Amino acid sequence: MNLQDAIKKRKSVRRYFDKKPDWRKIIRAIDMARFAPSAGNNLVLKFILVSDEKKIVKLAEATQQDFVGTAKYIVVAVSDDSKLVRSYGDRGLRYAPQQAGAAIENFLLALTEQNLVTTWVGYFYDQQVKEILGIPENLSVEGIFPIGEETKIKTSEKQKVELENILYFDKWKNKKMTPHTTVSVEGV
Repeated sequence: MNLQDAIKKRKSVRRYFDKKPDWRKIIRAIDMARFAPSAGNNLVLKFILVSDEKKIVKLAEATQQDFVGTAKYIVVAVSDDSKLVRSYGDRGLRYAPQQAGAAIENFLLALTEQNLVTTWVGYFYDQQVKEILGIPENLSVEGIFPIGEETKIKTSEKQKVELENILYFDKWKNKKMTPHTTVSVEGV
């Protein structure tokens, strides 16, 4: 699968087949996170692959989202901004979530390439997740990713925002390029 296809095919899925996906595919997807940009070449993101059914149930409770408990594997992304703060001061606090987002997107696209699906769960009780997985208090849980193979049950797909609605030229709200050209996906 080429990159453009993976980007367009990637979607948030909350229903999974009941069978366990191949864990090696998940490891391969996590491996792709290492190639994301990072300040000072210092990747601050770590991943916990959870397969213990009791922990998965507890993580579902921590998210208050029942579908999380139907996954056979959950990946939890955790960041530690301490090295970035030592190197860059307060800017390091900004760099950590930026790097986490970039690494997580690599992970999500790699899952898509492996024909696995997930959704980025951002609502959860941090303290509960940390207690369930033994995560130190000073680290940040960036997201929870229940992983599976997509069911054939159709779900409604959200329409993506049009390029014209997110792109400006030279200044805020300027939708025209100089010389005056309207840009669309078809014209790029």
